[in-house]
Amino acid sequence: MSDYKERHENEIFTKVLKAGRRTYFFDVRETKAGDYYLTITESKKNFGENGEASFEKHKIYLYKEDFKSFEEMFKDSTDFIIGQKGEDVISEKHDKDFKSKSFTIESDEEI
Repeated sequence: MSDYKERHENEIFTKVLKAGRRTYFFDVRETKAGDYYLTITESKKNFGENGEASFEKHKIYLYKEDFKSFEEMFKDSTDFIIGQKGEDVISEKHDKDFKSKSFTIESDEEI
């Protein structure tokens, strides 16, 4: 059996969220015992000095017994952020045309 098939045969349900350079995968999988669990994978596209693309991945495994606590803490955390900073994105780095600005400081007076 191929490695790809082994890794994906226990996937039951998948949702994908594309967000700029990041993609989030929400995969419901099945344990060997027949129960379900959730994996959340963040995949971020990076480019090396040679221009080749690579993907950095981070994964969270979430089991049913932790769903309620995770959901409550997620909601508390997102409510806090929205309450403190609002829904508008503040960082100009989220602008797809963002270019980092380089400059030189000529004297202490410019600081």
